[in-house]
Amino acid sequence: MKLHIKNGHLIDPANGIDGKNDLYIADGKVLAVGSAPSGFTADQTIDATGLIVSPGFVDLSARLREPGYEYKATLESEMQAAMQGGVTSLICPPDTDPVLDEPGLVEMLKHRAKTLNQANVHPLGALTVGLKGKALTEMAELTEAGCIGFAQAEEPIEDTNVLLRAMQYAKTFNYTVWLRPQDAHIGRGGIAASGPLASRLGLSGVPVMSETIALHTIFELMRSTGARVHLCRMSSAAGLELVRNAKKEGLPVTCDVGAHHIHMTDADIGFFDSNARVTPPFRSQRDRDAIRLGLLDGTIDALCSDHTPVDDDEKLLPFGEASPGATGLELLLSLALKWADDYAATQDTGAVRPLARALARITSDAARVAGLAAGTLSVGAAADVCLFDPEARWTVEASALASQGKHTPFVGYNLAGQVRTTIVAGHVAYQRS
Repeated sequence: MKLHIKNGHLIDPANGIDGKNDLYIADGKVLAVGSAPSGFTADQTIDATGLIVSPGFVDLSARLREPGYEYKATLESEMQAAMQGGVTSLICPPDTDPVLDEPGLVEMLKHRAKTLNQANVHPLGALTVGLKGKALTEMAELTEAGCIGFAQAEEPIEDTNVLLRAMQYAKTFNYTVWLRPQDAHIGRGGIAASGPLASRLGLSGVPVMSETIALHTIFELMRSTGARVHLCRMSSAAGLELVRNAKKEGLPVTCDVGAHHIHMTDADIGFFDSNARVTPPFRSQRDRDAIRLGLLDGTIDALCSDHTPVDDDEKLLPFGEASPGATGLELLLSLALKWADDYAATQDTGAVRPLARALARITSDAARVAGLAAGTLSVGAAADVCLFDPEARWTVEASALASQGKHTPFVGYNLAGQVRTTIVAGHVAYQRS
């Protein structure tokens, strides 16, 4: 299949392209940008007038709920949500049932995903057997099966010796350890961010020190082992300052933030809205503002959807009893654009192009963090492409979401940015009618 995408505004942050360019695709790869190759005849031409043409988005955290939690979501429903959101590469945490701690489970998941012929699925293997924090998994075998890194999902390792051994092993074989910084005891079981609002609502708190204490431990172990670590879903100003200093020191650390955390604060809990029950919890406006700035200045490397579909039986409960999580695949683009628009309207960004910066955080920067050959429209790269209208507005309605998880704190919001076409490996996987 030969595709010609014409008249679009092409933004490819990896190559510094930001302007009107045609795109030519053949055999599942990018054949040329700008001028047509000699003798090229398209099988299909897509007119992208008024649209942005960008690399397909790379999402660093998307729970597809298979295997084990099909009552919350299925691979089919979540892959369709990814296509409607322009997400062509998905990194999946290992907290499935059973846990992704055996090669056969990883191979099964990748095979299931491949048969759907939609987004590329890249699992994270469990760092410890059963995510129990005791025995290390067979990381080499899991890597051969298709894992791109190793994580504990939401289960902190209590025994620091175990984490030390894991990082030593990871360093030896050049694996990346993905960790969400949270102390194993402080704030464990907390529901909302510690502070005046949680106190008024009578909700148990998760203090910022739960994040910062964990970061101090991780950085000390990195200094000792030299292991590469990716920090998942940062949530506090104090935590980001520690990351900023660690990067200045030269530690091989990267981090991401959930898309909902760049807009929401603990005040959005309102009168116990369970849609705003997420992990880590929404924090203060000061923390939210620090996250927004960190995304701009590069302290935060990537923006992810933190897609965690939850069914009605687990969400339509009192706030403290509801399961944390929110659907996000179909909102990733719009929330990234909203961040860019907010900065363009209120900040003196100088030479910084907020739109290009926002797209970088969900394309090339995210791909770099994950070690993937994705997120770019370089000649010869896989033709994973998203065409979207940055001006088209849509209202978030639960019934209109393709994801089986219908719960998000953004229900009712009117957002800009609508995906028109998603192309994966040169074939049109989704096209809005």
